[in-house]
Amino acid sequence: MSSALDKLKNLTNKISSYELARKENMKRLERLFEELDIVAKVENFEKLFEFKAINLSGVSLQDETLGEIKEGKYLQILAISYDKSAVVKSKNISLAYFGRVEAVDEEIRERVVEFVIRYRFEKSFINLQHYHTMLGSFRKRDG
Repeated sequence: MSSALDKLKNLTNKISSYELARKENMKRLERLFEELDIVAKVENFEKLFEFKAINLSGVSLQDETLGEIKEGKYLQILAISYDKSAVVKSKNISLAYFGRVEAVDEEIRERVVEFVIRYRFEKSFINLQHYHTMLGSFRKRDG
């Protein structure tokens, strides 16, 4: 019995830890949204999550090379929108352009990378909730 209780406590701790991290992430993400002037392209913070994804050019987002600049490229935050009724379904939209990556201040580059990672962290929770809801429809069918 103790083992089952311990597992439940561990699971509860993990869930509350994720929720706390998510809450803190959203605060910082909203601050970066304003600091990086993305508000100039996206009128309010909540609309940011209507994009299918957000990408970055000019800097690596890979684990082993996170934040490394790509020489000769331009630092830019790109959003991917999707319109299933359009001829061209997905479209890249520049949310912020910073110029040639080598010339951008290191602190700005770090905040740009942080913004994209924090966005993806929150977007993963949104996707998880979406699929969890979809799975609920199968449970209803199974009785």
